[in-house]
Amino acid sequence: MGIIWTIIIGFIAGVIAKFIMPGDNEPSGFILTTILGIVGAFVATYLGQALGWYRPGEGAGLVGAVVGAVIVLFIYGFVAGRSRRAI
Repeated sequence: MGIIWTIIIGFIAGVIAKFIMPGDNEPSGFILTTILGIVGAFVATYLGQALGWYRPGEGAGLVGAVVGAVIVLFIYGFVAGRSRRAI
């Protein structure tokens, strides 16, 4: 059941992050939005544990997943924008 909740929270976090940071070169579609949120949750968990906000084994919640997804979107937009200019 934990993996299903991770996918649901990841999808919600990805949708919220895309509303916060819209752009032309962002990933779209159900699966990419869900992956964005899940990766955002992992980023938030890693950063939170590194900064001492979360204990080992404790994951980020919805807010942390949204913040992580926004960070991932920002990095993705930066890298995608840079590769688009190079062509």
